[in-house]
Amino acid sequence: MTNRIACVLAVIICATVAGDVMLYDADHLVFLAKKLAELIEWLKFWR
Repeated sequence: MTNRIACVLAVIICATVAGDVMLYDADHLVFLAKKLAELIEWLKFWR
C-alpha cells in the first residue's frame, strides 16, 4: 500500500466518522464497536 492510498483511506474513514457523529450522534459507531468486540471474542475462541 502506498502512502497516497493510505492517506486517501484515512481521509475517507475520518469523513465517514465525522458524518456519522454529525448526523446520527455516533449511533452507528457504537453498533460497529459492539460488533467488533464480538468478532474479537469469536476470533479469540479459535486461537
